Amino acid sequence: MTGDAAGLRRRTAALLAAHPPAGTGRLDFLRARFDAGLAWVHFPEGLGGLGLPRSLQAVVDAELEAAGAPGNDPRRIGIGLGMAAPTILAYGTEEQKRRHLRPLWTGEEVWCQLFSEPGAGSDLAALGTRAVREDGGDWVVNGQKVWTSSAHLARWAILIARTDPDAPKHAGITYFLCDMSDPGVEVRPLRQITGEAEFNEVFLTDVRIPDSRRLGGIGDGWKVARTTLDNERVAIGGMRLPREGGMIGPVARTWRERPELRTHELHQRLLTLWVEAEVSRLTAERLRQQLVAGQPGPEGAGMKLAFARLNQEISGLEVELRGEEGLLYDDWTMRRPELVDFTGRDAGYRYLRAKGNSIEGGTSEVLLNVVAERVLGLPAEPRTDKDVAWKDLAR
Repeated sequence: MTGDAAGLRRRTAALLAAHPPAGTGRLDFLRARFDAGLAWVHFPEGLGGLGLPRSLQAVVDAELEAAGAPGNDPRRIGIGLGMAAPTILAYGTEEQKRRHLRPLWTGEEVWCQLFSEPGAGSDLAALGTRAVREDGGDWVVNGQKVWTSSAHLARWAILIARTDPDAPKHAGITYFLCDMSDPGVEVRPLRQITGEAEFNEVFLTDVRIPDSRRLGGIGDGWKVARTTLDNERVAIGGMRLPREGGMIGPVARTWRERPELRTHELHQRLLTLWVEAEVSRLTAERLRQQLVAGQPGPEGAGMKLAFARLNQEISGLEVELRGEEGLLYDDWTMRRPELVDFTGRDAGYRYLRAKGNSIEGGTSEVLLNVVAERVLGLPAEPRTDKDVAWKDLAR
């Protein structure tokens, strides 16, 4: 392997020759691609990668797309790809990496995130789900999680729980990999304003987790979780889009195809939002290129902030542009979707669903603090609970 684009093209051609997409099952092809190191080339050899620069992934993707090779449907397994995988790679044991990364990437095992709780959303470190270790063996977990995307589909979850209530809230947390099929895990749907139930609440009752499924050290859960959160915000706010991709696309098409709906005021707003969407798209591309040199940092919080604000403003403009049509809604049927499809539904769905963008993946208010303190270097807000034992906090 030469490590350059030409070498990657040869390796990709060899994969296609040995496993022609037209005659190979989708799952078989994805497994072969992972084993060839072409899943994510920046990962280590043997774990779906070749230890090459992240930027070279585009070479592989272009060759496979031109050959009509099947993909792994990133929208359906986004939590696994964007959050679980980089965290497992950073903190997992060799056994954990080899057990989980391949079926995660191929989509054989869907992942969800058991972080937020009814009393610990914006202040995530205040979480109260307890994990108690029995005589140095298994951990027994009890608690409730909420706003859990894909929990109704997931086989595995990344979970943070409190293991030391006598320590300050950030210090007494440990990170686990939870098997969602284990006894004591109950998933209940949360029906949203859209009519769908893509989110869930998850109840954990005496769920036993072997210590071999702990990720990172005991009490190091907050440090591990920050890796997850940084990657989550990049995954949400830094997704790759073509020009007029995402929410701005349907509005621009309506403007071009329906001249009778145009007004000067709407035109000015559309121009402003189109430019902002394009700036955000290019900034996201720059952020992805920066990732080539290292791990994601707090800059992803700024991208996620922009993503939420733009989606809400653009979807509001679309409803206004369509007039009475914008008030219609296609279907209130209670469904349990596998993914969020912003562009596959009507304007009413986009308007309602976008309201959640400023909550999921970190509330906009919390992310403003992240940007202020970790990007701009401004003084932190006073925190009187920083050194207080979690059990002594007012709740």
